[in-house]
Amino acid sequence: MDRPLLVYTTFPDVDTALSIGESLVRDGLIACINVLPGMRSVYAWKGAVERGEEAVGILKTRRGLQDKIHQALKDRHPYETPVILFIEPSGADAATLDWLIGETPGG
Repeated sequence: MDRPLLVYTTFPDVDTALSIGESLVRDGLIACINVLPGMRSVYAWKGAVERGEEAVGILKTRRGLQDKIHQALKDRHPYETPVILFIEPSGADAATLDWLIGETPGG
């Protein structure tokens, strides 16, 4: 049986996050995206220290789709080098896992 997978990424704004998230839901790659607006970031980029405001995206899916989701995010993301982190929870409620599998046929 497939395992749950969370994908952490950031976007320049809420509208971009929701648009990309919706396209991934429609493609059957994720069951859900949670968008957290108003994150403030300080980060190193090309030798400089930058500041910015972003929106966090937490995507809910299953482990078997990791490669497809990775490629889809790289293709659709507006950042030159988006942060894409895969987090494997140690477990999931059985009903949650059934929902994830049922809603992510994989495009």
